[in-house]
Amino acid sequence: MTAKQQSYENTAKTIIANLTRRHMDGYYCATAEEAMDKILSLMPQGSSIGWGGSMTLGEIGFYDAIQGKGYNVIDRAKATTPEEQKVINAQLLGCDYFFMSTNAITLDGELVNVDGRGSRLAYLCFGPENVIVVTGMNKVVADVDSGIKRTRNIAAPANTVRLNRKTPCATTGRCADCTSQDCICAQTVITRLSLVPGRIKVILVGQELGY
Repeated sequence: MTAKQQSYENTAKTIIANLTRRHMDGYYCATAEEAMDKILSLMPQGSSIGWGGSMTLGEIGFYDAIQGKGYNVIDRAKATTPEEQKVINAQLLGCDYFFMSTNAITLDGELVNVDGRGSRLAYLCFGPENVIVVTGMNKVVADVDSGIKRTRNIAAPANTVRLNRKTPCATTGRCADCTSQDCICAQTVITRLSLVPGRIKVILVGQELGY
């Protein structure tokens, strides 16, 4: 084990202890492969599952790994009309497992997320029976303020380029606190506590994943 890997593991232990204090479950997986094994172990066959937009889930192989495993997959990308999108959104609200990453996670076990329309964050806050958050250790920050700065100045510029949004940060790489119609930083949610113990499960992965 390298010094960096040991540092990730030590840091994860601190975060997991604080997640427990906040009534969230935490797990540490050294690799993406271990993370996928953990995910599959948490979900019984027949479970209904959906997800919010996430580069991290793609990088760990989530979308391919869940195929043919007996899950009821609710895929927002399959909607071709606004009416179909409404139906799928309603299904996601009541799904058994909702998957997402987080823009940042503090050493004290708080989740920091910034979004555009807020659909991903709506399901984090309410609805699905279980929310599984998968995050690389590159998203660990000291505190909430650092998490917001990370999201606006690291994650958002990269995501606006990926999504072809016309925002100042897509051009400059730095948040301009814009009010553009293309802004993906309209909603900010800090998850400091789960009032349903164990509903939110955080899988920390000892790799750099996502933005």
